[in-house]
Amino acid sequence: MSPLIQALHAIAATAWVGGIFFAYMALRPAVVTALDAPLRPRLWLAVYGRFFPWVWVAIGTLLLTGYADLFIRFGGFGNDALYLKAMHGIGLLMIALFAYLYFGLYRALGRALAADNLPAAGATMMRMRPVMAINLGLGMLQVAIGVAGPYL
Repeated sequence: MSPLIQALHAIAATAWVGGIFFAYMALRPAVVTALDAPLRPRLWLAVYGRFFPWVWVAIGTLLLTGYADLFIRFGGFGNDALYLKAMHGIGLLMIALFAYLYFGLYRALGRALAADNLPAAGATMMRMRPVMAINLGLGMLQVAIGVAGPYL
């Protein structure tokens, strides 16, 4: 059972972090050069509207598989492995940042666009960018810890 749990965990992490990487490192620069500023917020609302439900699926999967693996393979919270504690804490921080992004900023972007308030939509997007960047950095750190942690 543990290999299945690990595989699902890795797939969920790859989908979330890989999606952020693609959006931040490839799509964002392409959108800036390919679309006029007034069109960008609507594209991002559509992109996030398709990506964010998958992030919720990934988060649920990561929580279920992470805790299952922690208790089945590692004996629970009593395990002294620092890398497991780091992954747990970073994961919870990433979820909190995503919740802020989703329930606060993403919804504000939708409201601004529904009101045809492009300046507010642009300002909201500017506030979303650093949250995405932080979660991308944390996600990359998670991957490094997950791979290298057992060997340190």
